[in-house]
Amino acid sequence: MAQILAPTMQWQMKITKSSAFAGPMCGKSWSSVVLKQRKSANTRSCPKFRVFAVKAENDVVNRLEGLLNLDVTPYTDKIIAEYIWIGGSGIDLRSKSRTISKPVQHPSELPKWNYDGSSTGQAPGEDSEVILYPQAIFKDPFRGGNNILVLCDAYTPAGEPIPTNKRARAAEIFSHPKVISEIPWYGIEQEYTLLQTNVQWPLGWPVGGYPGPQGPYYCGVGADKSFGRDISDAHYKACLYAGINISGTNGEVMPGQWEYQVGPSVGIEAGDHIWCSRYLLERITEQAGVVLTLDPKPIEGDWNGAGCHTNYSTKSMREEGGFEVIKKAILNLSLRHQDHISAYGEGNERRLTGKHETANINTFSWGVANRGCSIRVGRDTEKQGKGYLEDRRPASNMDPYIVTSLLAETTILWEPTLEAEALAAQKLSLKV
Repeated sequence: MAQILAPTMQWQMKITKSSAFAGPMCGKSWSSVVLKQRKSANTRSCPKFRVFAVKAENDVVNRLEGLLNLDVTPYTDKIIAEYIWIGGSGIDLRSKSRTISKPVQHPSELPKWNYDGSSTGQAPGEDSEVILYPQAIFKDPFRGGNNILVLCDAYTPAGEPIPTNKRARAAEIFSHPKVISEIPWYGIEQEYTLLQTNVQWPLGWPVGGYPGPQGPYYCGVGADKSFGRDISDAHYKACLYAGINISGTNGEVMPGQWEYQVGPSVGIEAGDHIWCSRYLLERITEQAGVVLTLDPKPIEGDWNGAGCHTNYSTKSMREEGGFEVIKKAILNLSLRHQDHISAYGEGNERRLTGKHETANINTFSWGVANRGCSIRVGRDTEKQGKGYLEDRRPASNMDPYIVTSLLAETTILWEPTLEAEALAAQKLSLKV
């Protein structure tokens, strides 16, 4: 049996150590089902934590797990496809399942589907049908086998992108010849916060109270410093299994907060991979009975917020003389600062205060190795004269389709007037 600890929460869990039907996220991993407390449960307690061990024999959890882990591959060619899309808030994720007659390798092999847009805030009740277009496929780490996750975007029956479909506009930008020739790379650092169920308070924090001040938690190790590592690790492996280009993970400055990195990814793929990774994280926290929030400032006061720092480079930036191209990109970004801020996530003004490793939301700045700037350039980039820049402004709840395409548009396609460029260069002390 594995035990996952959560402050003042009562979980009843089990993990099958070996199973003939074990799927990728089940056998040798963990699953959870929240059940009513039984008198037969063996209770062990320690300060702030309660762990409930449930006997597996003849238990509902055991019977359900047997079916959930069932491998149907030897008996049918049919697979389950989980169609995923972005809901009406622009940040919530929705999904539903359908049977496909045989395994597929490309989204073009999958049928379009539809859903009730009036139930997601994306269509009126009298004309509620919204059409899902499959755009990217990932392996399903929950069902295993040939089953897949299908990331979709949404259209009207007439074939027009609905207002919350930001992928369509991003695809237009990334298909522009100038953008294609620059091969834009992205490395996105997704921060998130885990909350205790019902009380909506960070994992590891005493309910209604506060832990010790920030300092020991960043990349920290130990039961009094790290809260939710099993969720982070499970998500890491699920992403690798699914084919998401996840490159790392770490505990963050605020306790109960984590980060993972996706990339380098090229063009539209960056948005696809972040959205699917968010879906996996939502599913895993659902199983664990923990609430996931992407709020950029979940706790007010002397606590770090949550961002989605976006590392970016073009072919010209990565080649010899690239630092000059980076400085020109910084000029363009400074001139469109408000355009970017308005598109970088809801509630970002609570995070971008000039404190806690952020720049003030109203002021554009850049610097080498300075995490208090809007745009940070690494020491290695400065030394080598080529490399990448880091846009530290995006909030944790940003839409990656918007952020990645806007960076490409501003730095590759958009050209300021010479007068505006000269004034910006003077203001930022940039020689371009």
